Amino acid sequence: MQTSVEREARRSVWPRLLGQWLALSIFAIGVFGLAATQSAAQKTAIGDVTVFAAASLKNALDAVAADYLQRTGSKVSMSYAGSSALAKQIELSAPADIFISADQDWMDYLAKKNLIKADTRINLLGNALVLVAPATSKIELKIAKDFDLTGALGEGRLAMADVNAVPAGKYGKAALETLGAWSAVETKTAQAENVRAALALVARGEAPLGIVYRSDAISEPKVKIVDTFPDETHAPIVYPGAVTAAAKNVGAASAFITFLKSPEALARFSHEGFSLLK
Repeated sequence: MQTSVEREARRSVWPRLLGQWLALSIFAIGVFGLAATQSAAQKTAIGDVTVFAAASLKNALDAVAADYLQRTGSKVSMSYAGSSALAKQIELSAPADIFISADQDWMDYLAKKNLIKADTRINLLGNALVLVAPATSKIELKIAKDFDLTGALGEGRLAMADVNAVPAGKYGKAALETLGAWSAVETKTAQAENVRAALALVARGEAPLGIVYRSDAISEPKVKIVDTFPDETHAPIVYPGAVTAAAKNVGAASAFITFLKSPEALARFSHEGFSLLK
């Protein structure tokens, strides 16, 4: 049998053990909370950015931005349109931290006006120009010198981005001029504000044929690629990117530009049909 002393000793031990357990629990919760707070702080340290990007980048760049958010906790807000429209908006002081154009011309336009930080400019991606038709179309056409594009169109129109301003339209017009097909088809074009709008005309069956980027065609299951324009028929398709002169957080913008060249991001772009530059 336990003596009164032993019973008293047992009674005095349990409160001490309980107190120690509570103290350890509180300590562990505090450490965990501190670690979580530090982790959150590290994720938000880079900062959020706003990107103005060519419409053809939408699918790929949305996926890259989601990866970036997951990795860093920093949000990337996107604004997509034709490169020409975006450059003009930036010129009018639109709040963009980064500009990604579908050609060098519109990046050069901003550079000449000192509206980008020249030392952050990079050549990010390439692309190919393709002729597309609705997925159910029976049209078969081989792109070559003096090919019968007007005959393939019949009574329909050729969907293109604006040939005087939007890069995809400019590339398309140049390719058709090189192939001797532009003069015959010029009055049969349906020109849109950007390449995705041109793609939509074909996807909806409102145009029997269209000229878009390979990445656009891959993104839309309602169209099929009829043929690809030879690279030598138009200037190289290059997507340059740069931090704008008015960027609110240059460090955050530069960090995202760097991420765009990471193997993870480049794999996303390649999957969406873009060419990786050497």
